[in-house]
Amino acid sequence: MLRKAFHGLSSLLTPHNINSELIFFFTFLIGMILINQNYSQTKSERKIMEMKIYSSAFKDGNFIPSKYTCEGANVSPQLHWNNVPKDVKSYAIIMHDPDAPGGDFVHWVIYNIPGNLKELHEDVTPSRNINEEVMFGTNDFGRIGYGGPCPPAGKPHRYIINIFALDTILHHLESGATRQQLLKAMDGHILAEGELMGKYQRVK
Repeated sequence: MLRKAFHGLSSLLTPHNINSELIFFFTFLIGMILINQNYSQTKSERKIMEMKIYSSAFKDGNFIPSKYTCEGANVSPQLHWNNVPKDVKSYAIIMHDPDAPGGDFVHWVIYNIPGNLKELHEDVTPSRNINEEVMFGTNDFGRIGYGGPCPPAGKPHRYIINIFALDTILHHLESGATRQQLLKAMDGHILAEGELMGKYQRVK
């Protein structure tokens, strides 16, 4: 961009206007440098941190016990996290299956988890084991709350749990939001992210 501007200005330079054109060019050049520096600084300031998320039910990359699936009690696993930014106001969690036959399948959407929490207990529902301000979204089973792994028989599926640390509380997002609605509401507010992956294989 600067090279094109330079060639364009060079063609205009004559003994009569060289001083004014050079002043304009260097002013333009300095302005572009300052804009680039400000953009780079802003981009750096908005860099998303990496969080760590764990479960007492399974380790990252291991198989999820059947208790947390449709073949068992179908309850949500315990989760805890660390390495969080200091300005976090709330957390959101999405669990999905990228290996589902019909495409990426959402199993769990939960948001407005208070920023002072570092754990979710096992078997959280809108009325059990959770703070009242926490909101549950709609999964791809068409239900609000957790829906455990329930793949067709065959190869193991991956179940990815993503956690997002936000600089705000999503007051405008009501209960029952979909993953897409949550992602849209979180846009520009994510301070940090973390990921935990478990596998499940249904034999019958």
